[in-house]
Amino acid sequence: MNKYTLQKNVKIANSIMYYIYTHIDVNIDMDELSHNLGISKFYMHKLFKNTFGKNIYESIKSIRLQKAASLLLTNKYSTISEVANLCGYSSHSSFIKAFRNKFDVSPKEWRKGAYKKYSNSILKASNISTSSTLDFSKLSATIVDMPSMKSYYIRNSGYINNVKETWQKLYTLILNHKVKNYKMVALLHDNPTITDLNNCQYIACIITDEQEELFTKRLPKFKISDGVYAKFDLQGYGEDILRFIQWVYHDWLVDSEYETTTKPSFIVYHKNNYLNDENLFDISYYLSIKF
Repeated sequence: MNKYTLQKNVKIANSIMYYIYTHIDVNIDMDELSHNLGISKFYMHKLFKNTFGKNIYESIKSIRLQKAASLLLTNKYSTISEVANLCGYSSHSSFIKAFRNKFDVSPKEWRKGAYKKYSNSILKASNISTSSTLDFSKLSATIVDMPSMKSYYIRNSGYINNVKETWQKLYTLILNHKVKNYKMVALLHDNPTITDLNNCQYIACIITDEQEELFTKRLPKFKISDGVYAKFDLQGYGEDILRFIQWVYHDWLVDSEYETTTKPSFIVYHKNNYLNDENLFDISYYLSIKF
């Protein structure tokens, strides 16, 4: 396979994954999706499996349950059936069965506190997040109405492995072509505090109006969703970020009376810890909310 064909296939696979994440609340019609992409359904499934190492149906199921696990915590005024519907489940019983198979507890038990044990086990498995000593309790959010943002990106399967290398590739592209005005953004399709970090979808993005032809040729693109977000400003070391996200979901959201949505959260880097020897970051974290 030549380089052009490989890049084209990766772009198509990323388009499929993006479609899944943005349509997770409805039935995803494979015939319609393959038709819109202009490829056969067989080739679509093969291409996706070759790129991500798992089939489309496995990915849809995993994403639905991960979204449901987050919404059960944050949308405390929504019934379990309403959360199931938001994540594309039309059957209450099938949702409960799938949820128990994934998390070893029922949605009701999850809401009552089982999520804490599960989340802590995820963070401990990272081997970096447990050393955080930052106190987040004094942080406050600014409520902002964000426009949609066109971004070029590299998708990284896993929150820990290869993330630094992914950012180095994007930064090399920026330096090679002397791009001056840009933003670095990490899109978190998955909540990394309740998703196995080796399977967590971490998307490293560049937002710029410069050299559009170059970026379009080299990288896939999508729009980061507009909407109302809670914005948090934070500085620290790389290992602090996961603890911070856990605090946002498990403490701030629960106490704030806000609910989150199925839109992914994202990080705007003012200083990227993956690109400096001190492992320091300066970020603004955006979480989609409603009231």
